[in-house]
Amino acid sequence: MTQLVRTLRLRDLVFIFVGGVIGSGIFLTPGIILRQVNGSAGMALLVWAAGGALITLGSLTYAELAAANPEAGGLYCYIRDGFGRAAAFLCGWSLLLIMASGAEAALARAFARYAAEIIPLSPAEMTAIAVAAIVALTVVNVWGTRKSSNLQNYATVIKVGIILAFGIGLLALGHHGRELPSAMGATQTGFSLFSSLGLAMITVLWAYEGWQYAACSAGEVLQPQKDIPRAFFFGAMALTAIYLLMVLAYLFALGPVAATASDAIAATAGTAILGPWAGKLIALTVLVATLSAANGLLLTAPRVFYAMANDKLFFKGLAAVHPKFRTPAAAIICMGAWSIVLACVGKFSELIGGVVFVGWIFYGLGAAAIFPLRRKSRGKAIPYRVPGYPWTPLLFVVAAGSIVGNAIYAAFRDPGQFKNLAVAIVLLLLGLPAYFFWRKKNA
Repeated sequence: MTQLVRTLRLRDLVFIFVGGVIGSGIFLTPGIILRQVNGSAGMALLVWAAGGALITLGSLTYAELAAANPEAGGLYCYIRDGFGRAAAFLCGWSLLLIMASGAEAALARAFARYAAEIIPLSPAEMTAIAVAAIVALTVVNVWGTRKSSNLQNYATVIKVGIILAFGIGLLALGHHGRELPSAMGATQTGFSLFSSLGLAMITVLWAYEGWQYAACSAGEVLQPQKDIPRAFFFGAMALTAIYLLMVLAYLFALGPVAATASDAIAATAGTAILGPWAGKLIALTVLVATLSAANGLLLTAPRVFYAMANDKLFFKGLAAVHPKFRTPAAAIICMGAWSIVLACVGKFSELIGGVVFVGWIFYGLGAAAIFPLRRKSRGKAIPYRVPGYPWTPLLFVVAAGSIVGNAIYAAFRDPGQFKNLAVAIVLLLLGLPAYFFWRKKNA
């Protein structure tokens, strides 16, 4: 039987981690977050740092789980081994139905939208470009893990290089640094401040979304026990530093008031400092960023569906490995095809928003799996131990629970969000009959 080939090194993992996260978020959300904290630059920077700290806690926890069990599937495998096959199936079900595939479709739509900033495109042409992008990335990922990883490496180097040059340029040429000290304090107190920080944290975590997928490729890493922990730590640190640099750069370029008012903060800051031509530069950067993030998803998430099929909990054909390319080709094509459907549907962004809280249920559950798995492995050698155990995974699990609780609380205050929450719960519960069907079929 053809098996996946171990070809990924430390450098590849770092680029998968970083490149899979940096999409359009850092170019759009900083202004939104400033508004959510009532224009306080200090609170905004605190939230961005807290987001980085949270994904670091999660990354270190997942690194222990991946090093101890370096097989394809990542989050699905941790939940399966820690809490059973039913919970793991619901995780994989949610990933395929909307979380991973929906994110892929959203990135492809963003790619097409920013392509229209460079070349005028009709709505139909934008949809065609989004579909073409998914098709092209699907072909590359089927063609070979090494080839898709090389694409990820090059794209990540280019986009991080442009982002760093852009950020440093804004810091050097911006004239609003003197306005920051007076805007560092909180303008709210008590429950109002706590609620604002919670709302901003959800937005920040959307910009950090994607870090957890790197663990899905553990089955293709050459030295998983050695390289996964280092890659996850370096990746989390790099992301946090890049995001904090960019938020500071925007504040230097525009000042707290103008930055708070902006819905497209990167374009606004670029135009203010560099001139009208900067809009093309931003569009080009976002093109590379969204392409890299979309490739990262197809390079990682299909390994979950491959693992489910190997456990006889999904379509049998998805467990197939291409005899020549040594990739989970059927699983990659399945995700690519469903992503195309979502990309063509149109207004599915509200649906994705409603399902975000489902993702954090499973992210927290995956980290919590470290506790039963540590008990099962008592007396055995563990290749890598998360520093600060049990507090590191515990803090992450509590934070994940708080994010889910805050999303539910917000939904009950907003009828629109409540509808999204209800749809998300229905989609999740639909996984239960599907699980029992596959379990009975393959009993």
